[in-house]
Amino acid sequence: MKLKICGMKYLDNIQEVASLQPDYLGFIFYDKSPRLFNNQIPILPKSIQKVGVFVNAYLDDILDKVRNYNLQFVQLHGNETPDFCKLFQQTDVKVIKVFSVDDNFDFQTIIPYESVCDYFLFDTKGENPGGNGTTFNWDILKKYPSKKTFFLSGGISLAAIDKIKQLKLPIHAIDVNSKFEIEPGLKNTQLLKELQHELSS
Repeated sequence: MKLKICGMKYLDNIQEVASLQPDYLGFIFYDKSPRLFNNQIPILPKSIQKVGVFVNAYLDDILDKVRNYNLQFVQLHGNETPDFCKLFQQTDVKVIKVFSVDDNFDFQTIIPYESVCDYFLFDTKGENPGGNGTTFNWDILKKYPSKKTFFLSGGISLAAIDKIKQLKLPIHAIDVNSKFEIEPGLKNTQLLKELQHELSS
């Protein structure tokens, strides 16, 4: 199971977290987020994939960020259509499409996205497009109809790792954020080290 650390904001902290060699680092380009990134990304190890997080952004704005920040992935957190996702197939960037999940989530809604996205990401449905810091009922994922591996997000803490492992689902990576922070955008590297230890044991 790979690790994505999202909501990076401060340069020194980015370098500290990058030294832990996570698989993905996420940078949020959404004006209403307390973790809005508007800085320069320091040089990172080549093994770390950079993910730009967007919410109902214009295609040209996204592609500008992809070029300026040399992003490998875009994470689409809004109401983006399958046709919109398909536009990225003409580029080198990969697409993670986010779905906000509650107990009534209908997995049929993901089917049209199957051929136009590289990964799905399941997050908790809440007041904000993401970063609500709460988990959803993961048992609903037993209804997951696809063979495509996915990212699991939504208030994941250190204590949740055992349960995630027991799910026996095609989880490509876990996506952590608020439970590993000192304040919005500032990550606790010691906690992240403990997380990596849990994931590898």
